[in-house]
Amino acid sequence: MLKQQLLQKGQHKLSPQQIKLMKLVQLSTLDFEQKVRQELEENPALELEEENSSDLDLEESSDILELENDLTEDQTVDFSDMDEYLSDDEFEDFKINNPNYSVQKYIPIISGISFQDYLKSQLHTFRLNEKDLLIADFILGNIDDDGFIRRKITSIADDIFLILGISVSTEKIEKLLIDYIQKLDPIGVGSRNLQECLLIQLDKKKMNQEIFLSEKIIRYHFESFVKKHYQKLQMKLGITKKNLRKAIDQIKKLNPKPGKIYSDNTKNLDHIIPDFNIYISDEKLELSINQRNIPELKVSSLYLNILKSYKNKSEKNVKKDEKTIMFLKQKIDSAKWFVDAIKQRQNTLMLTMNAIMNYQKEYFLTGDPIKIKPMILKNISQKIGVGISTVSRVANSKYVNTPYGTFLIKSFFSEKMINQEGEEISSIEIKKLLGESIAQENKKKPLTDEKLSNILKEKGYLIARRTIAKYRDQMHIPVARMRKNL
Repeated sequence: MLKQQLLQKGQHKLSPQQIKLMKLVQLSTLDFEQKVRQELEENPALELEEENSSDLDLEESSDILELENDLTEDQTVDFSDMDEYLSDDEFEDFKINNPNYSVQKYIPIISGISFQDYLKSQLHTFRLNEKDLLIADFILGNIDDDGFIRRKITSIADDIFLILGISVSTEKIEKLLIDYIQKLDPIGVGSRNLQECLLIQLDKKKMNQEIFLSEKIIRYHFESFVKKHYQKLQMKLGITKKNLRKAIDQIKKLNPKPGKIYSDNTKNLDHIIPDFNIYISDEKLELSINQRNIPELKVSSLYLNILKSYKNKSEKNVKKDEKTIMFLKQKIDSAKWFVDAIKQRQNTLMLTMNAIMNYQKEYFLTGDPIKIKPMILKNISQKIGVGISTVSRVANSKYVNTPYGTFLIKSFFSEKMINQEGEEISSIEIKKLLGESIAQENKKKPLTDEKLSNILKEKGYLIARRTIAKYRDQMHIPVARMRKNL
């Protein structure tokens, strides 16, 4: 039987402004600077503190007043709250005169031509007709930062037809790829897989017995080489261990990612700009925020004066100017919110990082990774009274400069484990010991995960084999067989 009934339930939804604020918190220093520049360009009611526009004559604002013609006809304005827009108290100076705010300058970001442009400049030195050059340029666009073309040739041919309107065979694409693109610098660029990349590099070397054997291994026994089945290689090739070692040494000199030579130098990945600085003064920790995270913005006094002039007009003219007043109020309101949001972002960053610094005080005072305490997002969230997602946004995208180096804040978070004495230890400590054990192993007989587990047990850490495997993967350390050397 169908019934109608009333239900009352509460729902918590984030406002658009709260969502925007969370996105601001998540931004890195460079992205935040870009966001501030974008906001300055889009909102004329927002300006930098050093800009002095208060002495501008109102007659110079005629271009702003002309914007009323572009506004919608149906908007109406409530003038009862006009005073709150004109109150000087509403627009406080957000410049923070705090000695803890860092003025340290960081490495400037260098710019240069992109990896694609570098390849294109070489390609255009070949004598190709206009159509072939157009196709070759398109093929270049499919090369990734490692220098590889990982897409199928048939897919590239389809894209050329759809985008350029040129019907081209896969044979033609392969010819352009092999005869021209794979001849570019760095050697090995344009390869479709690692095997082809290594063969191209070996082909450029002066032929001798070791190079000949290396090429034979890569061309005909690539799978055995990758899996380090060295005994099988010896048997198949009928060579001694010494000759095999020499051939493999030649292969190790090759570059498995030729594009990285150039693309890494044209990216900003190595130019980390720390969001915070931690330094030790009189055996006490002090925290400062990067000055670039606290831009000095204010609401434009010009826009405030224009709005004030409309308020002083007679009532008969107000109706005529409704659309302009609505425009001014929207821009001023948006500017006011953005200035306030920057202040909230700054406070959130400092509050979160200060809690992390105090939680890991022993580490920041000594620099010893063993001193890092187990810490999860919830620990910091409960300490400062903000959501776990807020702490996560700060930890995942921000860097801190310490006396021991610059680190991603996320790296200080770790799982809790218990040793034989019942003490809580961090998984970071386990990883450090694991890395030391692997570094000291005999590379001819590398330690298996089971043996690594037994070694840690002897040191008082009860770690299961599957946990060892998980930590090893997180540290990007291959399995024992892949660490084996001849």
